[in-house]
Amino acid sequence: MIFSKPQIMGILNITPDSFSDGGDFFKIQDSKYNRRAELKIQQLIENGADIIDVGGESTGPGSQDIGLKEEMRRIKPVVDYIAKNNPTEKVLFSVDTYKAPIAEYALENGFQILNDVTALRGDSNMIDILIKYKPYVILMYAKDNTPRTTTESVEYDDVIAGIKTFFISRISQLVGAGFPEEKIIIDPGMGMFVSANPKYSFEIIERLSELKTLGYPILIGVSRKSFLGGKLEERDLPSVEWSIKAIQNGADVVRMHNVKLIRKVF
Repeated sequence: MIFSKPQIMGILNITPDSFSDGGDFFKIQDSKYNRRAELKIQQLIENGADIIDVGGESTGPGSQDIGLKEEMRRIKPVVDYIAKNNPTEKVLFSVDTYKAPIAEYALENGFQILNDVTALRGDSNMIDILIKYKPYVILMYAKDNTPRTTTESVEYDDVIAGIKTFFISRISQLVGAGFPEEKIIIDPGMGMFVSANPKYSFEIIERLSELKTLGYPILIGVSRKSFLGGKLEERDLPSVEWSIKAIQNGADVVRMHNVKLIRKVF
């Protein structure tokens, strides 16, 4: 992906339990119709999102594995709405999943990006789906081998070196299978995905230029994460501040809940 300018990725969680907006755009009784999610898509476009990341399962600390059937029940009405109304003319759509069947359904219905928080460790069939559709793919670093993020305070001798080693390994497997290297985007993870110790998330942003040497576009997702400190409702401004810092240090995409606020900056 060639970026002429930094991209803003808006967030649409079709979940009842996401840490920031769980239940805002999905209630347990939702099935074939989800008007709240449709309105949120329209709002994100109006507020200036370049990409909209749609996810049906929370993977944050304390989250539960909901299984394939439930994730499909949540996300299918939204994917169908996007396919029918074709807002992809205005923005790109990303599916946030580690399950191959969910990814395939979204990709065959017009989504252009896969965002996999497990970096392809969650489903052995995901590489086959990527080879078939050749979307852009976001590989995210996470300290945990499973999608369930822990609150472990991992310590690193050199956090950037560890993340680089991780990406070299994951990318080697994907490219070795025949996936086009130019469609890979890397996300070094933030907050609990890296460690319960907040210093590492700040350090990653400060040293982001060192990850640029890998040669891939970088996505940063700090939005409303606990390492920013303060109450949840007070984190939008620091989310913007650290996202801008990330862009200054080489980030190509920033993932944000409050798209309208960061769009005011650039």
